[in-house]
Amino acid sequence: MLTLVSFVVTLGILIAVHEYGHYRVAVACGIKVLKFSIGFGKPVYTWRLKNKSTEFSIGMLPLGGYVKMLDEREAPVDPAERHLAFNTQPLKSRAAVVAAGPLANLLLAVLLYSVVNWTGLQEPKAVLASPVAGSLAERAGLNGRETVQQAAFEGQELETVRSFEDLRWRMTQGALNGRDLQLVLGDGPSTRARTVVLPLSKIDAAEADAQLFRKIGILGPWTQPVIGEIMKGSAAQKAGLQAGDVVQRINETAIIDGQQLRETIRGSARSSGGNEDAVAPQTWQVLRAGRPVVLGVTPQVTQEGGAAVARIGAYVGAPPEFVTVRYGPLEGLWGGAVRTWEVSALTLKMMGKMVIGEASLKNLSGPLTIADYAGKSVAMGWTSYLVFLALVSVSLGVLNLLPLPVLDGGHLMYYLWEWITGRGVPDAWMDRLQRGGVAILLGMMCIALFNDVTRLVG
Repeated sequence: MLTLVSFVVTLGILIAVHEYGHYRVAVACGIKVLKFSIGFGKPVYTWRLKNKSTEFSIGMLPLGGYVKMLDEREAPVDPAERHLAFNTQPLKSRAAVVAAGPLANLLLAVLLYSVVNWTGLQEPKAVLASPVAGSLAERAGLNGRETVQQAAFEGQELETVRSFEDLRWRMTQGALNGRDLQLVLGDGPSTRARTVVLPLSKIDAAEADAQLFRKIGILGPWTQPVIGEIMKGSAAQKAGLQAGDVVQRINETAIIDGQQLRETIRGSARSSGGNEDAVAPQTWQVLRAGRPVVLGVTPQVTQEGGAAVARIGAYVGAPPEFVTVRYGPLEGLWGGAVRTWEVSALTLKMMGKMVIGEASLKNLSGPLTIADYAGKSVAMGWTSYLVFLALVSVSLGVLNLLPLPVLDGGHLMYYLWEWITGRGVPDAWMDRLQRGGVAILLGMMCIALFNDVTRLVG
């Protein structure tokens, strides 16, 4: 129920803002608006504002919306109101009305990111876990437990890294844009800072998924290698492990953090060939209530994505250390604008890469994924939901600005042609382009829905 309600609220907000952008600019340009609708189909609620001719309504299907304006191409117009019709307006006014919807979504994202910046967000501290063995991070000289103090792409000034999420965003940008990332590391106030370079340009990044960060070698922030909740009948329970045990060593391998502990357990299946129900017994040294304890642990082997993975049936690793990331009024507003610009640019770049085949079509997401993430973000707290809402708002704004017929960007493309040639697009060509645009959108929707089902089922 939470997922469904969150999904409907998310779509309602984004659609209302988008259509209000069209409506507000249309009214400002002196165009008569006949109807403002959030959703399609039979209206479930209709109202009019005092001294306004516009009918406002909420439709049964909350998967879109529209603003219906007086237009001679759709119905006869009283000659006395012809100056109020959309089609009789100057080119700049028509273009402004069309562009206002996507721009309203982008402005909403700026506001949402700014509100999050002002109120503060709890995020993991930028302390690195042990790098994945053989990864880019390990080859760059990272060991784990370093604090990332500053970061910059080549040719840019160093900036403070406020949290691990800040670092993750920079790594995503660098990997997808093929740019190396310079990191300034420090283990504490008494330790001299050192600099390493992550050669992210060497990664062939087709999509921003978990495998991308595994290639980089930085999967998460540093956590204490402690055992949490233990499942009944699991390998952990059989071995005598207890919640709160701090793992110090597995066989001859010293364990320094939760990430390394998880990787060591998972990798146990490879040492057994992955053909058995359990790997060879291991000797674990743990710290229990300040006293060392030695236990024999035999992880169980399971299949995950076609590969053998060892598990012990317990929560591994303590929660990371969190910091509150908060900005001042102007800094927060500027940060919101910058983040909106960065997400927009990255979205456009990814769409371009998908068109030319350099990025996976798995990056496309549809309503099922949006609904799933909407519910999860609400459960995590209102600030997480605002960040999610901002991200979807950016995606909606950028998508609608694409030069595809039936989208706002397609209409702007028609107006560009009219501005260059001095005449509108011929009706025959308009019909062909609209049909082509519908076909492309239907194709994108099918791919997105397929990706949704694959993600949720997998």
